[in-house]
Amino acid sequence: MDEHERFMREALKEARKAFDKEECPIGCVIVYEGKIIARAHNLRITKNSAICHAEIMAIEKACKKLDSWRLPDCDLYVTLEPCTMCSGAIIQARIRKVYFAAYEPKGGAVVSCNNIFDRKYGHNHEVQFEGGLLEEESSSMLKEFFREVRKSKKLKASQEGLCE
Repeated sequence: MDEHERFMREALKEARKAFDKEECPIGCVIVYEGKIIARAHNLRITKNSAICHAEIMAIEKACKKLDSWRLPDCDLYVTLEPCTMCSGAIIQARIRKVYFAAYEPKGGAVVSCNNIFDRKYGHNHEVQFEGGLLEEESSSMLKEFFREVRKSKKLKASQEGLCE
């Protein structure tokens, strides 16, 4: 197993923590000099906050760890293609490279719906990226999560007499 796969597996462990909390299973780790310095998972429901995405929370932790808002020698591994908000934060933090697992056709801002990292938008920092790293593992967890969410909603509706 190469180091990129190893780090993505750590991000998948974070995603599993979110899954176990009934949060959308997205996990993230930030690596500096070959070591994980920050890890996080989605906590939007738990914290009742729209900005508690895995990437945002990991960036905050990494900034505190390195005592800087700039993270130019850091790489970010995340289990789902970042959204617009997270992509903007990645640019602002000056992250060197992003590795993501699954593509997000409904809201991915790296390649699927937008190309936020494209320099034509006038950013003063270029973020390199690579998608599809352990894509199947991440996609499977996301599909399992949403199957359970739909099943739970159906059960609740049934118990309330809404499915008759």
